[in-house]
Amino acid sequence: MQDTLALENKKLVGAFVNEVFVKRNLSDLDRYMRGDYIQHNPMAKQGMDGFRKFFADWFNAVPNWNYTLKKIVAERDEVWVYGTYAGKLKKTWLGIAPRGQKYAYDAVDIFRIEDHRIAEHWDVMDVYELYRQLGALAERRKKAA
Repeated sequence: MQDTLALENKKLVGAFVNEVFVKRNLSDLDRYMRGDYIQHNPMAKQGMDGFRKFFADWFNAVPNWNYTLKKIVAERDEVWVYGTYAGKLKKTWLGIAPRGQKYAYDAVDIFRIEDHRIAEHWDVMDVYELYRQLGALAERRKKAA
């Protein structure tokens, strides 16, 4: 049986995932994240503002941005979320020009909770597959040739 803290943390991250990843609402991040939030994804800048900018840019570049939650697991102060990110690139994102590329890839997001807020984040994703689907690898090969 899960302990009370793990269940509370799972509920917090579940609400965060629904609000931010499913509804694409970035206006209430302070309800979920600490002000000194630590980001371990090198594509996003540190802090809540870095998170907000990264996802605002992503949502803007991919208007049909979609997240499907597949599994959520909590243990003590950590919550692991497994899901699929998908969409169709309509504007430049991560330096990749849009050509209507569709993508779908799975990722595991790991959150550490402190004082009932998300304090830290790591993720494990197949960036190679994302870049392949967006055509970024073919562009780099052309430039190298």
